[in-house]
This record gives sequence, structure tokens and C-alpha cells, in this order.
Amino acid sequence: MDIKNKITNLHLDVLKEIGNIGAGHAATALSKLLHKKIKMTVPDVHIASFEEIMELIGGAELVVVSVFLRIEGDLPGNIFFIVPVAQGERFIKEMIEDPSFSFEKPPYPELGLSAMLELGNILSGSYLTALSDFTKLDMLPSVPALSIDMFGSIISYGLIELSQVSDYAIVIDTVLSDEQAENSDMKGHFFLFPDPDSYEILFRALRVELDG
Repeated sequence: MDIKNKITNLHLDVLKEIGNIGAGHAATALSKLLHKKIKMTVPDVHIASFEEIMELIGGAELVVVSVFLRIEGDLPGNIFFIVPVAQGERFIKEMIEDPSFSFEKPPYPELGLSAMLELGNILSGSYLTALSDFTKLDMLPSVPALSIDMFGSIISYGLIELSQVSDYAIVIDTVLSDEQAENSDMKGHFFLFPDPDSYEILFRALRVELDG
């Protein structure tokens, strides 16, 4: 199934609305955790092929920070939260209040890694909760896994290891910012790879079924 040709602007508008609801929940949770006002927006949602995803990030060899979760239940699939190393590093410094934190070379400080995992977990969990509330489908995320590596390696390994290679992903662009700090925007991406049969399940549940 060439899913990209079947998904319309209506499908994407629904996914963006869900993304913004999830972003609101995530911003509230992070604001409480960090004791400061955090804002999160979802400027765009689109469908991208594996090759387009590589171009979007900046190439397969770009080193990124990734938080990965496997989704089981009614809508099985894989979700990656990806952020460039420099932006992730800057936001983690704010989270743990340690200006010396760096992803430059391992071993990385455990406190910073834990903070990044928690960030990815909160963001992914908020989106999946919003999606579950809309669809009334059960989605059971795995324990999150953190990686700092080349983007191509992270995506390929995460999908092939689970024998769930998908041709297309739902790409949810995100912007996270500390409203009290200048130039604090962290731009990241969620890549939701539903298993092959999950697209039909998803849009049927959202009452915007795929044509053809």
C-alpha cells in the first residue's frame, strides 16, 4: 500500500490537532518538573518516506540524540523522538542546571542522560495519550531507550531489529522553548512508524478512513 498517496490534508489536520493537544500536556508536565514556563508547539505534521526523513534531518551521518519507544496494543508501531545533539545538549543544561554538560564524547554524565530520557518519555507519552484519547485505542509504550549516534544507524537499527520496516513515517515537528530564556528553542521531530496494518486502524478510529 502506497500510504502517502492515500493520506489527505484532512488526515494531517487531525494528526496536527492531536499533536497540539499532546504538546499542551507535555508543556504542562515539563513546566511543573522544571519549575519554569515551558512552551511546546507542533508547527507541522506530514508523511515522509525513509529517504525524505534522511534529508529532513540533514543526512544519515548526522549525529543526533534519540529516544525510542516500541508501541504495542491496538496500534502497534515504533516512535522515535529525534533532536540534533547541540540543541538537546543546550536544553539538558537548562534541565539539570549544569552548564558544563556535554554530549561531545562519552562517557556522558548520568544525570544528563536521565534527564534526556525523561524529556523524551514525557513528550512521547503526552502525544500517545492524546492519540489514545482521540481514537479510544489502547497504546502501550515500552520503556524508553536513549541513543546518541548517527541518525541513519539509529533509525535502521531500531526498525530492522524489530522486523518492522516501514516505508513511511508520520513526522510530527516540535518546538520546545523556555519562555524565560532567549534563544532557547529546541527543534525536534517525532517519527511515528505504524506497523503496516496500523494506518487503516488509526484513521478508521479517527473517522477519517483512507480511500482506496
